[in-house]
Amino acid sequence: MSYDEPLRLPAAAIPDGCRDWTAGPAADWSAALAPRWTLPAVRRSVAAAATTFALCAGAWAVMLGGLWPLVAAGFAVYTLWVLARPELVWVGAPALLVGLAVEAPSLPWAVTLAGALVVLVSWTAVAVRLRARSTQLERALGAAADGTARVPDADAPVRRGRFLRPLGLVVLGLAVVTGATADMWGTAEDRGGSRIVAFYLAGLAATALASAWLGRHRAVALRRDPAPVLRVLVRDDAQGTTEVYAADDLAAARPLFTVELTSYDGDTEAADDEPDEPDEELERLFDALDDDTPGPVREAVLYGAPFDGAEVVVVSADEDPAQPPLTEWSAGPVRPLTPDAGLRRITRQKAREARGRHLEQQVRERDAGRPAVPVRRWQAGWLDWLAAALLVQWGGWLCGAWFTDWGPSPWELALAAAIGLYGAVRVPQKLAWRITADSTGLWITGLRGPRHIPWDDFRSVRRQSFELKLRWRDDDWSVRAPKWTWLERRRGLTHPYDTLAAELTVMRDDPGLRPTGESSGAERGRPLWPAALALAVLWVAALALLA
Repeated sequence: MSYDEPLRLPAAAIPDGCRDWTAGPAADWSAALAPRWTLPAVRRSVAAAATTFALCAGAWAVMLGGLWPLVAAGFAVYTLWVLARPELVWVGAPALLVGLAVEAPSLPWAVTLAGALVVLVSWTAVAVRLRARSTQLERALGAAADGTARVPDADAPVRRGRFLRPLGLVVLGLAVVTGATADMWGTAEDRGGSRIVAFYLAGLAATALASAWLGRHRAVALRRDPAPVLRVLVRDDAQGTTEVYAADDLAAARPLFTVELTSYDGDTEAADDEPDEPDEELERLFDALDDDTPGPVREAVLYGAPFDGAEVVVVSADEDPAQPPLTEWSAGPVRPLTPDAGLRRITRQKAREARGRHLEQQVRERDAGRPAVPVRRWQAGWLDWLAAALLVQWGGWLCGAWFTDWGPSPWELALAAAIGLYGAVRVPQKLAWRITADSTGLWITGLRGPRHIPWDDFRSVRRQSFELKLRWRDDDWSVRAPKWTWLERRRGLTHPYDTLAAELTVMRDDPGLRPTGESSGAERGRPLWPAALALAVLWVAALALLA
């Protein structure tokens, strides 16, 4: 569906005194963003990778250099705080400096100096980032002027943090158990490794609990008093994240910030009295994501002054004119985008949309002139084999890093067994996945056997980064393989996952291009569990011989 202008928000949903957040004030707000070197917008995957690397480096330092496990685990958690939860750095940085000072006599001076330098530089970057928040808040309040209003459903129960709080308590329990059993290990290295894991889990638990408290505290503060209001434009990207634009940016050329929104904070008690029915709203949301393109631009009212990490409420026009306006609460913090980052984001979106449309058109033109086939099949190729080889290599390297000599300890054997069993399940799926299309729908191989997805239940297929993901009613399936965007662009190559996604999308949209026959059992593929079981048995046998 195409839209020539933003979807209008009913006048009754716009509070009195609500001003437009136009391009001029919005540009002033963007100018107050923290510099790029402060790392204000790091992806979650990058933050997780950096934290894992810091944990591994700390473990090596404990094993080889005698570093205290608390300091090693503290550096890993501190890395996560710097990238994803800067508010906690004010506690973490002094604590790490104290730990380094205590450990200084037993460490080389170069290690102590390097650690202290890292802490001080990152502390400075966080201070600059948090200072920029204050300026963003001031400029957002200036743009709103005297326009304030009570947020919708202000008296409804606050559910922000209800997931992170129990998660933090569970992880904290695991940390206590791990720490309490550390002395049961046979060697000093095993006891040190157990303590690192215990301290690291405790840090993750503290992160989850602090994030739950901060989110809830800010959500409650937003409800307590009339909040600043601004008229803006919003749009959901292909992944469901909401992009916020200036009120006069009708072409949606430059997003100001992104935020994860949810409607769960609304009053749900009345819904509990209704008979159980299919969740039509959730299905409508998933259907909006099927074509892997952003949603339409919609008028909206933003409750709460936005800044890096803020909580907001958005009341926006629904895509269906017959529906009332949507009221959504932030399920995550506001993430500002610099002008350059916003433009790059839109450019990538448009390029992805154009590439997808071009591939689908090519498939339609190719298949329109061909006779119908009874069955179509796609299966793992050389990129999937490469992904499996990399997975095996990673597992082998990790196990080799822990096995410093023959006769590994029980702790090392347990770790190696867990890694091997994970690989035994994943490797067959990477090497032997198969998708079969026939007149009844799709068949996808799995551990227990092929799964059948009728055409009417098939929702979407898309390639995002390394992942090919299929979604159907109530479930999904995915597989991952390497990609080299720069090489594809330079050589004019098409990733196999992109071609597969385009072909399945065309079949979903045009029944006339679907296969006409019914596939046999052999064509649908065999269960993968025998291969997984064989690999698991071989791995356990190898560990038994090593022990």
